[in-house]
Amino acid sequence: MEFYILNVDAGVSIKQAIVPADAAGWRLDRALAAALPTLSRERLKTLISSGRVTQAANAVRDPAIKVKGGEAYEVAIPAPTPAGNIAQDIALEVVFEDEHLIVIDKPAGLVVHPACGNLDGTLVNALLHHCRGSLSGIGGVERPGIVHRIDKDTSGLMIAAKTDRTHTGLAAQFADHSIDRRYRAIVSGRPRADNGRIEGAIGRSPSNRKKMAVVSPGQGKHAVTHYSVLEPLRSAALVECRLETGRTHQVRVHMASIGHPLLGDPFYGRPSKEHKALMERLGFERQALHAARLGFRHPITSETLAFESEIPPDMQQMFNELVLDTVQR
Repeated sequence: MEFYILNVDAGVSIKQAIVPADAAGWRLDRALAAALPTLSRERLKTLISSGRVTQAANAVRDPAIKVKGGEAYEVAIPAPTPAGNIAQDIALEVVFEDEHLIVIDKPAGLVVHPACGNLDGTLVNALLHHCRGSLSGIGGVERPGIVHRIDKDTSGLMIAAKTDRTHTGLAAQFADHSIDRRYRAIVSGRPRADNGRIEGAIGRSPSNRKKMAVVSPGQGKHAVTHYSVLEPLRSAALVECRLETGRTHQVRVHMASIGHPLLGDPFYGRPSKEHKALMERLGFERQALHAARLGFRHPITSETLAFESEIPPDMQQMFNELVLDTVQR
């Protein structure tokens, strides 16, 4: 549960959060992330370490301390500072835009926000130029306007917030799973059932911290994916995945967990010789995943909006080859 207060004199936004009772034993940063869905866990770690989180007027500086559940904290969020990110004239495919938000169709290969190794040339740099700096500050200096993200090598629909009020409203919809997100993916093999529900907590892989994995409930976040086979292909299938939750690499991890990793996925799949040869011939060097549908309620106007995006040419070419292969054989 969270309450929002704006301290105008200090230029600081103060959020009062009550840690969920069922979060007993969790790390503080994790518990606050559950109580304050508009702030990422990494952002909260930074705020805690810098002394901006207090309990009973006393600063708490260790994000790893365990909570008892039910405690009240205050989180002081400094006013957005001018981003070190520079505005860059990078072409964007804008699907929808008003004074509150923008929906774009992200190409594969475009990083969402700056990080080590990608300090510019990102979606954030492009948005700063396109929106002339008019983006929500809730995401902090590094991620202005970013409400959610998709992987660098995943293409498709994304939404960004121009105001804090919009950001908060959209984040609430992501938190209560009311956003309609559907992905198209080409997976290895054909699932035994044409429709299915995959449920499995997702967390860091115990064997490789750079990867995510299906883990025991206490070690990760609850995650649910619904899939439908749209088209059987040669040793593969085109599937639609509807996200009930939104976790890091969710579609990739869940489909791999049932034995059908995405073609081209460098982390979670090992292509057959046949598929590897096809991808090399086509120059296909990413996971075959596209965010094809995004539906939500406009947080300001309350209008129901829904947008769809066709799969991009590289995935379409892969699909066509696999269909042709099916017919010929």
